[in-house]
Parts: sequence; structure tokens; C-alpha cells
Amino acid sequence: MAAHGYDNGRLNLPFVGISTFAKSPYVENWDQIAADIAILGAPFDFGTQWRSGARFGPRSIREASTLFAFGHAGAYDHEDDVTYLEGVRIVDIGDADIIHTDTISSHANIEIGVRKILAAGALPVVLGGDHSINIPCINAFGDQAPIHLVQFDAHLDFVDERHGVRYGHGSPMRRASEKPWVTGMTQLGIRNVSSTAKEGYDHARAQGSDILSVRQIRNLGVEGVLNRIPAGERYYLSIDIDGFDPSIAPGTGTPSHGGFIYYEVLELIAGLAKRGTIVGVDLVEVAPDYDHTGTTAILAAQLLLNTIGRIFAVSGRAVGKISR
Repeated sequence: MAAHGYDNGRLNLPFVGISTFAKSPYVENWDQIAADIAILGAPFDFGTQWRSGARFGPRSIREASTLFAFGHAGAYDHEDDVTYLEGVRIVDIGDADIIHTDTISSHANIEIGVRKILAAGALPVVLGGDHSINIPCINAFGDQAPIHLVQFDAHLDFVDERHGVRYGHGSPMRRASEKPWVTGMTQLGIRNVSSTAKEGYDHARAQGSDILSVRQIRNLGVEGVLNRIPAGERYYLSIDIDGFDPSIAPGTGTPSHGGFIYYEVLELIAGLAKRGTIVGVDLVEVAPDYDHTGTTAILAAQLLLNTIGRIFAVSGRAVGKISR
């Protein structure tokens, strides 16, 4: 009888082991990042204006991502006839330290993490947290080449200030528009009753932002939307999970009906990877306590892994040589 044990390696099922993102290696020392992709958690949700809980987003996305890390070297897509993620080096550097009630210090810690990833020549993928975590992420690109910000969201997030609050989750795109290294913005999925008043929309358009609702995007089609985004740019993606319809993403603080389905967003991202260079990603507002099925976190993990795969498969990047 054959002996049981690890002679043939571990099966390593999704529910076994430590839940790093996609079961990738954990790197504790941020000065020793050697990878193509570095995952940073930003479990901050003090910027929310209604339902909190996105502080648990990074942990839930990591756990969900183990489903897609089982038993394969890469991920074969029969429609595209491409094995995505093959040879791509992903590491998980853990979470930025969050100081309770202190937005400025918490954001500063997130910014340090993103800067460390960029200094290592890796692509930062940040797991939020509420959408205010985009503010330190964009700040970290201050010494990089200019970027074009592409947002997937139900809300414009262009509030300037509310009762002195300038760094909440309703303000990240306004703060980004003030940065000289953000040369333009495309805001996709914006719809229905919004947290931003007409003044915000007027100001966003005056700053050169292109704002499209889900219905407008469906009328234009994927190619029509991509043709409105400047070609050959360095794109930063900010994905709010409430950009998706709550029928598939109920686990979020501010759900809004009429949202995207999965392939609409994936096809737009795949097109962006071909159109220019994606240099940073954040995915925010996953609040798992509002979705006991885990579907929202699974959607987030699946989208991120497919996004990473397409960035490396179709943008012409060589593994280990991130464009900066």
C-alpha cells in the first residue's frame, strides 16, 4: 500500500493554507519586492458616508482568489486561445497599516506601499477599502510619467468638499483631477441618483473628463467607448465594485441598479491593455458582510486576475520588465 504524505507534493486545495492573493508568495519587507505584480491591501473605510465594511474587502478578495489558484500554471481561455498569467510573477505584500480615525496617516501608509511597488518596477494592484484609497494611490504616481485615469463606477466621486471633508470616498476623482500628472479622465458606468451635484459634473467636464453611463456605453459598444479614450497612454484603472449591477455584486456600501455585467468591464479592460499601457489598478468598495454568498468578492478576484492576465498577454510587456 502506498504511504500517505507529501511525497508527490501537496494538492493545496483552495480552502487549505494561508489566503494570500491567488496563493502568491508573501513579501513582508517592502524593500525586497521582486515581481511583475505586487498586491497591496488598503483596508480603510473611514471615508464612507453610509454603510461601512469595506475594511474587510482585502481579506475577502484574497480568500476568494484562492478559488482561481488551484492546480494550474496559468489560466487557459479557450475563447481567446491564450493561457493567461503563465510565467507572471505575483507577490502579496500584505496591508498598509491603518490608524483608526486618522485618515491622513492611513492614506500616507497606503501611498508608501504603492511607492515601494513602483520603485521595485512592479505593477501595483491595490485592494480596497473605500474609494478614498484611490487618493494616496494617485499621489504615489507623482514622480512617474503622466497617467490617464479610467474609472469604473456608479458614482462620479467628484465632490470637492463636504463640511470640511476633502478626502472621503466621494472625492477621489476630484482630488485626482487636481494632479498635474493626471492628464485626463474617463469615467464609465456613472448613473442614476448620484452623490455628486451638477456642479461636480460641470467641473469634471471642464477639466476634460469624459463621462458615460452604462446605457450610453451599451449604445456605443466596446470599440466606440475605446475610441474615445486617448490611445498610447499610460492608464491607471480605478474599479469600484458598485459599478457592477447589485444583482451580481450586492456586497458593497452604496449599490446602484442598472450596472455593468462582468464581460462588459472585462472587454473594456482588455481593449485598454491593447490601446496603451496599464500601470496601476485599484479595486474598491467590496464590503463582504452585505453578501453572505461571497459572490461579490469572487467577482472582484476573478476580474483582477483576468485583468492582470490581459495586461501581460496583450500589451507586449516582457515578464519582469514593467513599463514605467
